[in-house]
Amino acid sequence: MHSHEFSLPQGTIAFSRALPAHICTLVTGGRPPAADWLQRARRGKLWVIDHGVDLCHAMKCVPDFLLGDADSASPAAWSWALAEGVPCERFDVKKDLTDTQLALVKIKEKAPDTFLLLTGAFGGRFDHAMSTLFSCAFSGIPMILADEQEACFFLHEEDSLSFTAKQTPKAISLLALGGECRGVSLAGTQWPLEGAVLRQEEPYAVSNELAEGSSSFRASLQAGTLAVYLYWQ
Repeated sequence: MHSHEFSLPQGTIAFSRALPAHICTLVTGGRPPAADWLQRARRGKLWVIDHGVDLCHAMKCVPDFLLGDADSASPAAWSWALAEGVPCERFDVKKDLTDTQLALVKIKEKAPDTFLLLTGAFGGRFDHAMSTLFSCAFSGIPMILADEQEACFFLHEEDSLSFTAKQTPKAISLLALGGECRGVSLAGTQWPLEGAVLRQEEPYAVSNELAEGSSSFRASLQAGTLAVYLYWQ
């Protein structure tokens, strides 16, 4: 039986839909997660994209697969991974898709029944962060974007999730992606919603908090694609 839950060091997410049988951790090239957080959070195979291999090198944690155009990884870390026998797919720097987009394509090809923990997605350049957010949301791969400071979960048509905190988030935000989200409800927070309409061009449902005395919240929607974002520090 497939699980509906995924645990991060900061808390546990319970999805309305069962998770795929396999889990993969993907470290991309944005702000690197803290090494101790990654050691606690990682599940399944470890894939790294470009600059993500630098963190693995520093941790002496050999990944299962390396891919990217090597334009931001240190030559020493890239060479270390190859010397360790890590399978590698290197892309041309001049290409249409980003390294992260190409990694998502590869995951769908190689391991289609996979739930993805993507880390290293935050920080860095704003255009890269936006590209990663939308590419992940509409990839068709169930996933979480997370590190020790931030996390983002995606809800699609008639989805819901609950989050039970081990570490209280400082902010809870709902972001409509790709247009309009209808029938959005949020319970367990200081400012709840019931059947709301959220639009991408008017992202007002930000900086919410857990209700006093509550350690969990629940979010759901009837139609659209919704990002549920948490911030800790």
